[in-house]
Amino acid sequence: MTGKRWETASIGEMEDSHGWSPIRKRFGVESFGINAWTVAGADERIIPEHDESPSGHEELYVVIAGHARFTVDDEEIDAPHGTVLYVRDPAARRAAWARAANTTVLAVGAAPGKAYRPRSWELGVGPLFDRGEHVELKRVLVEALGKYEDDAGVLYNLACAEALLGETEAAISHLSEALDAHPAFRDMAREDPDFETLRSDERFAALVG
Repeated sequence: MTGKRWETASIGEMEDSHGWSPIRKRFGVESFGINAWTVAGADERIIPEHDESPSGHEELYVVIAGHARFTVDDEEIDAPHGTVLYVRDPAARRAAWARAANTTVLAVGAAPGKAYRPRSWELGVGPLFDRGEHVELKRVLVEALGKYEDDAGVLYNLACAEALLGETEAAISHLSEALDAHPAFRDMAREDPDFETLRSDERFAALVG
């Protein structure tokens, strides 16, 4: 539902097949990240273990349905419906599991003192890789260039797509840009099966060391 200055949608109608409701993308929110995750069964993982060191984001989680269990570093936090968990330190490792069926967790995050820019994980290109839809994958990634704070991740995945399509020159070029921006990708690229067609190319060997 949309008005001149507002818009509404339900979390359920936004939810994809993996339980992710991409709220920020749906509304085009530009000042903070906001998403929701839902799982159908008890004991299922809701939030994968991660930290926010790359983004510098502080995050706030709200259990808006069901009952969850969080871990922050090595501490376990029981989180029934209505619990609000604020993770102040971006370096803290955090994760969440359901303790009841049909549990939903809302997550909000941004970096203090900085203009918000979205992160490329929300592109959700994993299923395109899995289904081998490399032409569509390349299209999505080309359109995403310059739109995300961590453009190196977009460039890396674009290089993967191009390598899988046999587009060697473009793959080498975009991989070089990705590694210049984020040298830590070098170790991943060295073993990444998506780059199998590039392994005999001297330029690839020079890039990954």
